[in-house]
Amino acid sequence: QVHIVESGGGLVQPGGSLRLSCVVSGINFSNKNAAWYRQAPGKQREGAATVTMDNRTNYGNAVKGRFTITRDNAKNTVDLQMNNLRVEDTAVYYCVVFWSEQTFWGQGVQVTVSS
Repeated sequence: QVHIVESGGGLVQPGGSLRLSCVVSGINFSNKNAAWYRQAPGKQREGAATVTMDNRTNYGNAVKGRFTITRDNAKNTVDLQMNNLRVEDTAVYYCVVFWSEQTFWGQGVQVTVSS
């Protein structure tokens, strides 16, 4: 059974940084893709960043140049380093693991950017 647990959310001022972490268990993580999605109040869920099983990364336009996704297959983790945060980055952030036609979501972690 796949378990995904996120951590690292919280309240930060505009211009600040946060690092989200996601631990994956119950599967062989090294041959799976992973991503961070987010959903702001009243908006649709959107992809923030993706890292493939062969470590290729891709970013949404809204976060490109500010966010960095990394994975550690030895620790079964995928992290999202978020710098220069903006008020509009406020959202619930979800860690997602996917392969073939399988997709698994974490429970989400709140990130609030406010002065």
